[in-house]
Amino acid sequence: MEIETLQDLFSQLTDFPHNRFHPLVWIIGEPEIGEGVFIGGFSQINGKGARLSIGNHCDIASFVSINCADSHLRCLGVSEQIVRRDIILEEHVFVGSHSVIKGGAHIGHHSVIAAGTVVDPGVIPPYSLVSGNPMQVKAGYYRNRIADPEQ
Repeated sequence: MEIETLQDLFSQLTDFPHNRFHPLVWIIGEPEIGEGVFIGGFSQINGKGARLSIGNHCDIASFVSINCADSHLRCLGVSEQIVRRDIILEEHVFVGSHSVIKGGAHIGHHSVIAAGTVVDPGVIPPYSLVSGNPMQVKAGYYRNRIADPEQ
């Protein structure tokens, strides 16, 4: 079965529009997605009601959730609103499989989000390595490695 046929079928079953990445990538809202971006299957990019920007040449693995919305307070009856916060991934960011990026996160260029990481709101400096839950940030981890590929 051709990829276009698969995307047509998936779109009919789910109301998710076609995308340029993979038939099983869910894109909600109108995120800004740069050139040369890869998004793996079964990933969700939810920018509904907030700004979600993914810079050029980012690589987002499979099973990743990038979600501007947080509905836990509404679910508990504490609020009637879903909280929506912007998410920014600058250029050349790698996001490992099974990671979650929450609303309010700003990830600097040339950073790596390790597989299985939960990225909380806040600013992550460029060239960082981020891992774990709770996340740990090694700021500048890749700075010298990119300047000198031999390291």
